[in-house]
Amino acid sequence: MARRRATSRVPGLSEHIFDEALSAQVIIDGDGVVTGWNAGAEKLLGYSPPQMVGQPAAGLLADEIDEEGLRSLAQLPRWDGRIALRHRDGHRLEVNVLAHQRAPDGGRPGEWFLVSALTGLWPEPDDDALASLHHEHASGCLVGLYDTGLRLRRANEAWQRDLAVPPDATRGLRLREYIDHPEMDRVERSMLRALETGEPQFLEVYARASGESREHAWSVFVTPLKGEDGRVQGIGLAGHDITEKYWAHKRLMLLAEASTRIGSTLDVTRTAQELADLAVPEFADFVSVDLLPSLDGAQEPSPGTPRGPVSLRRVAHRSVKPGTFEAVVVPGQVDSYPDGSPPVESLRSGRALLHHATDPAITEWTARDRARSVTVRDFGVHSVMTVPLTARGATLGVVVFIRHQHPEVFREDDLVLAEELAARAAVCIDNARRYTRERATAVTLQRSLLPQALPAQAAVEVASRYLPAGGRAGVGGDWFDVIPLSGARVALVVGDVVGHGIHASATMGRLRTAVLTLADIDLPPDELLTHLDDLVARLSAEGRDAVRPGPGAETAGDVGATCLYAVYDPVSRHCTIALAGHPVPALVTPDGAVKLLDLPIGPPLGLGGLPFEATDIELPEGSLLALYTDGLIESRERDIDVSLSLLRQALAQPSASLDNLCDAVLAALLPGRPADDIALLIARTKALDADGVATWEILADPAAVAQARKDASAQLAAWGLEDAEFVTELVVSELVTNAIRYGEPPIHLRLIHDRNLICEVSDASGTAPHMRRARTFDEGGRGLLLVAQLTAAWGTRQTAEGKTIWAEQILPVNPLAGFTMLDTE
Repeated sequence: MARRRATSRVPGLSEHIFDEALSAQVIIDGDGVVTGWNAGAEKLLGYSPPQMVGQPAAGLLADEIDEEGLRSLAQLPRWDGRIALRHRDGHRLEVNVLAHQRAPDGGRPGEWFLVSALTGLWPEPDDDALASLHHEHASGCLVGLYDTGLRLRRANEAWQRDLAVPPDATRGLRLREYIDHPEMDRVERSMLRALETGEPQFLEVYARASGESREHAWSVFVTPLKGEDGRVQGIGLAGHDITEKYWAHKRLMLLAEASTRIGSTLDVTRTAQELADLAVPEFADFVSVDLLPSLDGAQEPSPGTPRGPVSLRRVAHRSVKPGTFEAVVVPGQVDSYPDGSPPVESLRSGRALLHHATDPAITEWTARDRARSVTVRDFGVHSVMTVPLTARGATLGVVVFIRHQHPEVFREDDLVLAEELAARAAVCIDNARRYTRERATAVTLQRSLLPQALPAQAAVEVASRYLPAGGRAGVGGDWFDVIPLSGARVALVVGDVVGHGIHASATMGRLRTAVLTLADIDLPPDELLTHLDDLVARLSAEGRDAVRPGPGAETAGDVGATCLYAVYDPVSRHCTIALAGHPVPALVTPDGAVKLLDLPIGPPLGLGGLPFEATDIELPEGSLLALYTDGLIESRERDIDVSLSLLRQALAQPSASLDNLCDAVLAALLPGRPADDIALLIARTKALDADGVATWEILADPAAVAQARKDASAQLAAWGLEDAEFVTELVVSELVTNAIRYGEPPIHLRLIHDRNLICEVSDASGTAPHMRRARTFDEGGRGLLLVAQLTAAWGTRQTAEGKTIWAEQILPVNPLAGFTMLDTE
């Protein structure tokens, strides 16, 4: 058996001050075996430490103790009284003994620390000194007098009453010996400093008195007692109970900590967990936070609680024990609480309730719930508080505070503190719930304004990603689009509205609609951005006019946006790009080289007055264009040049698909949730086979119409599109006739066969035809109406040389199959 010598030395104290032989100290383990024996014990009973360590302590008793007495003794935290002991030489001794039961430590079982003073022959300080010391301190203080060996000589009634020890048991003992607590080491060090310096000392002590469950706080004054010659003759110790002030301060500190720790994010689950983490272990041993399941949806919580059992969803809990074994419900699970149970009563009454484990409300509830009954029994739950979570007049859920390991039961002042914590958490949870709901609404709005699916087209292969901002930023105004244009061309669009929130999303929707409309009339990129710039300027003016003080004022004001608009033609493999304050795109050529295009960047949309410039570049077939918003490359953690370098490296990696490439780009630049919205669009260019395009120059002579029809028919036969011959001849005849009659040479006819069949007639005139409905006796005016009826789409676009009129047929369906061809000459 390991030997441990009993000692009460305080580190750093002078050895000549403390005479260990003036008090007998014995340590007995839980099996009644002596494990510690000091010189004072040897002086008292005659046995040396080697003779006693490891021996049964019962052998020292002069009288036997019955089993019932031993069992009752084991339940006490401390005991004092007279014991009859047998000296080594056999004579009997009656000794005053003070015994402290120590809690288990470090896996070792509990033990008893026994001490008995051997002093009694020293002269005691006179009553005048005690009276003088008592006079210096307020009535009710605990006052004790110590000699120069720091052993207690006298104590007032308050000292004996509050410490619950009789004078005979403590006289001649050191403070550390009759109050077995580590804090007493601090007090003895202060007493030593007063003894050596002659200066008074002050300190605060926090300790739990023996047999009490609540920790006490004391302000302790250490006063050197000097004689007429100025020499220190002893030490006066005065203690004032400041427990209520101490606990009030702790409650205020806990509330102050709650203001910084609860509600750090706008997340309901995390906010609830922050409440549980704050309360355990400082305030409770187990805390659970349950919310009404109706809060999971978008509806507002009802003002009342329904009758009968109430279902609650466990959102968070915390325990002093690893694994949270007290929990009957796991987070995310919905449990039913019976009518009359404390959580339901708190919900319905809107009041916090405090119960002891023996209260009928607890016993009746657990009697109907075996799992909770076992928990209460096995963990020794002794007090419970249920506090409703109420915010803005609505009940959100309930918080349950439980103590089982903490020795002190909950009190009324604890209930007040629990209400304060729950009230603070309820507001934060309600804010998080409202934010989550509003954010979900905004994200839904934003996603509804984005393209739900990219349209089918043959010019490019595309993949896209959209990531909303994380954290408190809210939804933004980033968007992208792929817009099929006439002549098998395609427009690629990426834009970004400045700001976040529903206003930014709504503005994005308006700008996207405007781009779709302007693209539909085939405006060149620079002209399209000019019209978009005018729109943004008008929206800004409307926003400034609409600003009024009030809750919605933050949604109005200036509107800013950036945009990239590119048009790619798979026939010529040319791409025309214009920028309005937007990041330049990255180009990956078929050989794997990556570069950022050197393009003129115009001003952001909304500034007005400055032109936009379009740049035309020829792209090899299979080139990659990466278009993105600034959220992809702008970061607080790194410089933008570093981000652009990472972007180039990610794009240079070979990838099986564009979707994989998008994921690789995001993984390289975004290790976590983005701080800003991100739109990413990657397009791989295709080139239309030369065999799929046929072009003819048409003479400005009406007789050339017939030849144009024949050439078109022959080309359709070569493509195997005989079923489209009738409609195509009709379209060619009408468009060529209009160009000859109203346009200017040179006139060209072009047929494009990709996934559809496109017929285009170009001339040098800038005048565009308009479709009108012919009246009954009109001889003309039916041509374009007929073209519009027989084709899927038609339109006009301006070119640098004039205009192009086009019509597109869906293959292979022929809407007039079986009709007879009429000569329209």
